[in-house]
Amino acid sequence: MNDSTVSFSQALRRRLLRNKGALFGMVLIGLAVLVAVFGYFLAPDPSPNANRIILEIGGNKPGYTQEFLLLRKNPEPAPVGFFERLLNGVPDRADYIPVTWWRYQGDSLLVDKYVDEGLTERRSYVPEDLAGKSATVRQRFLLGTDKYGRDILSRLIIGTRVSLTVGLVTVLISLSIGIFLGALAGYFGGKTDAVVMWLINVLWSIPTLLLVFAITLLLGKGFWQVFIAVGLTLWVNVARLVRGQVLATRELSYVEAARALGYSHFRTLFRHILPNILGPILVIAASNFASAIVIEAGLSFLGVGVQPPQPSWGLMIKENYNFIITNNPVLALAPGFAIMLLVLAFHLLGNGLRDALDVRG
Repeated sequence: MNDSTVSFSQALRRRLLRNKGALFGMVLIGLAVLVAVFGYFLAPDPSPNANRIILEIGGNKPGYTQEFLLLRKNPEPAPVGFFERLLNGVPDRADYIPVTWWRYQGDSLLVDKYVDEGLTERRSYVPEDLAGKSATVRQRFLLGTDKYGRDILSRLIIGTRVSLTVGLVTVLISLSIGIFLGALAGYFGGKTDAVVMWLINVLWSIPTLLLVFAITLLLGKGFWQVFIAVGLTLWVNVARLVRGQVLATRELSYVEAARALGYSHFRTLFRHILPNILGPILVIAASNFASAIVIEAGLSFLGVGVQPPQPSWGLMIKENYNFIITNNPVLALAPGFAIMLLVLAFHLLGNGLRDALDVRG
């Protein structure tokens, strides 16, 4: 039995690796996971939520470069360790003042603070005001800055964590509810099946976004509330699939043998039937992951999803979509392109799993 299991796993792995689309999807998902985990080490702006606001440089194009004077914060934030930075980032230890010119004059540092295009303001600072040995630092914004002067690339990187987390939590919730109710309906039939199918049909008739709105309003706006709301709407697909698979499987010989041996319904269902229908469940889990990312982005765009200043790709599109018709469309197109790539990756993986497991219909 172990040999056959190993050989099946090896055959599944080989078929997946031969599928170029699935392989491309797995590579993209793997990169997204690494970016999500180590985002605060990869982002040019490692401050919490990549929320370093510099209003003077808002709305600039990709490749924009600016020189900053670093002024010491008072009081200075406490140092953070590795795991604290991994989870929440590092608070800025200095204020970033955009400047166009500077020089030392006696004991003072004279600077021209950048206010707007063609407009500067002369200011003077003493060395004790500076946060480091160097008077200024030069920073390049590869994807430009949003209307608040925040680095788009940094918020894009940190936003990956939101999209993957909502997908993961949603899949866990939808699989837990869907497998349990679908398995009960398919195995026991009768009144149990009728009640579960009635509930499925009622929820199926309500538009997904409308149902998510209702649950979100009930639970309130917030990070985890969105995940729970999306998860509570996507279990219906799982339940219908599991019910159909269990109905087709419960009359097979190995199930009859389990009943003849006196095994309980619970053991027969969860130890013998469900492990043999995991293939279709994995496929629909990948599909639900992609759907959750799109729904979360839509909710954030409409203002009932992830709330500022936490970065979300949908929220980034909402904050910058006005720039699409002006001279800087990248601000809104970059998060939209990220959503498209991640959703495509999960769909390609789902198609690869379907082909590798030979799931039809």
